[in-house]
Amino acid sequence: MRGLRATRRAGCSPSGSGQRRPVCIVVHAYYDEDPRVRRQAEALVGAGRPVDVFALRRPGDLASEVVDGVNVHRLPVQRHQGADLSTYLREYLTFFGRVVVALLRSHPTRRFAVAQVASIPDFLIFAALPLRVVGVPLVLDLHEAMPEMFRSRFPRMRNRLILGLVDLQERLAIRAADAVLTANHPFAERLHRIGTPAGKVTVILNSPALQRFDRAVHPERPFMADETLRLVYTGALTPIYELDVLLEAASQVASKLGPEQRVELHLYGRGDSRERLERRAAALGIADRVFFHGRIPLEEVAGAIAAADLGIAPTRADRFTEMTMSTKIFEYAIMGKPVVASRLKAVERYFPPESLPLYRSGDSRDLARAILTLVSDPAERDVRNQRTERRVRELGWEEEARRYVGFIEDLAGDRVSSRP
Repeated sequence: MRGLRATRRAGCSPSGSGQRRPVCIVVHAYYDEDPRVRRQAEALVGAGRPVDVFALRRPGDLASEVVDGVNVHRLPVQRHQGADLSTYLREYLTFFGRVVVALLRSHPTRRFAVAQVASIPDFLIFAALPLRVVGVPLVLDLHEAMPEMFRSRFPRMRNRLILGLVDLQERLAIRAADAVLTANHPFAERLHRIGTPAGKVTVILNSPALQRFDRAVHPERPFMADETLRLVYTGALTPIYELDVLLEAASQVASKLGPEQRVELHLYGRGDSRERLERRAAALGIADRVFFHGRIPLEEVAGAIAAADLGIAPTRADRFTEMTMSTKIFEYAIMGKPVVASRLKAVERYFPPESLPLYRSGDSRDLARAILTLVSDPAERDVRNQRTERRVRELGWEEEARRYVGFIEDLAGDRVSSRP
């Protein structure tokens, strides 16, 4: 199976594992492609709490299996990335209906202690309301701000009724939840501004599990070995990530370095922008230096980063993305690679200016400048690497996992040991 590690089998573990009742997590995503949900589920399993995840299913995926101790149930709905609004709505509503049925069928035997629903969409939490009726606490894990995401994804939408409904469903979803999780503090501050009680919101940073990124198991590439600068990007090929700006910057860097030093850009991911980016690379005359590898399993990301010289985290700045912080920053830094990222509110909140080089979103010249500074100044590069890596370790998932497990255990109310 794609992107899933060993230690798996078909079927589910019984609800009577230990003395703790299971937690169910609902996510409108493919389980192996949602690192936050995977980290949460595996943290709970590691603490002795059974977990059932209800997620999307691709053709060829098993309907049910155990992945690293997590019971994964895949419902027959697929993602339509880059589709129009009506397609998204049909997809969301189809998944919503299947989740309602799946939870009603599962709860009588599993007897869930907590139900967690990951947004987007926010209104997916209403599929778990039958569980709340019988006393199961509901958690809404807001990965992203859906109203801002909607306006960013559909910038030409001017229908006040639809925009109002998107805002309303977020507020009602928050009200329906017993507790709300967010991925960073700027996001939490936004929730407070729209009236969410501070005591209802808990921040669990969307930081990666650093043990997945072990530099010791990958060959160490000296910076610009064989006179080639390898830039790497690992993520979705969608408009929210300004890869067009990255292509322009790569072209400018190549011009500055000259023919003696080759510049390559390696893109790992899939999305609806790929064809447009391929055309743009050809127009810039760098098609032979841009490599589209497609999406790779999470377990292979570390190796892809290890083979590069410099990681780029390019995010287009708007109301939506200002509250996001790319986990790419963490992944590049922990693999010992220099990082250049967009200047966003959330990024500046967690990384001091002397650590992470930032560039103005949308400005390819500023991005090229940041890259060239790291290339031309080894001392500056090494100092920034050390500072960024140190900060990443401070913000790593290991501490967040302990906080998350404690949060769930407090809601579940059936803690039987003091295991972290």
